[in-house]
Amino acid sequence: MESIEEIKKRKLEEMKEKMKNVVKMTEITVNDSNFEENVIKKSFKTPVVVDFGALWCGPCRMLGPVLENLAKEYDGKFILAKANVDENPNSSQQYKVIGIPAVKMFKNGGIVDEFTGALPENSVKQWLDKNLG
Repeated sequence: MESIEEIKKRKLEEMKEKMKNVVKMTEITVNDSNFEENVIKKSFKTPVVVDFGALWCGPCRMLGPVLENLAKEYDGKFILAKANVDENPNSSQQYKVIGIPAVKMFKNGGIVDEFTGALPENSVKQWLDKNLG
């Protein structure tokens, strides 16, 4: 039988695990099999910004942290979804990703705006404000 201390410890760990999931809701990884569920359907409630990129792409590695920081700063105003173009050719082709990084904002099931290339943080903020406002 568990002691009260063991129960407290287990419950605390469960609460910590749940909090991790709450914090991570601003950023998700998407792929060809879950794109419809995690981008299209979610965009009816919350705008979803999809960052199409690749591990080998230098500009993608520069833009990624900018988008991640802004997702935290905007605190739930949008969901940041990351899609690796090498691993997800169907989504990349369907949404006409030609160059990377390609960033596309989805609202109500469709793309409302997009940009290609690594923009400075201030430019990304302006883009977000224009499309979230």
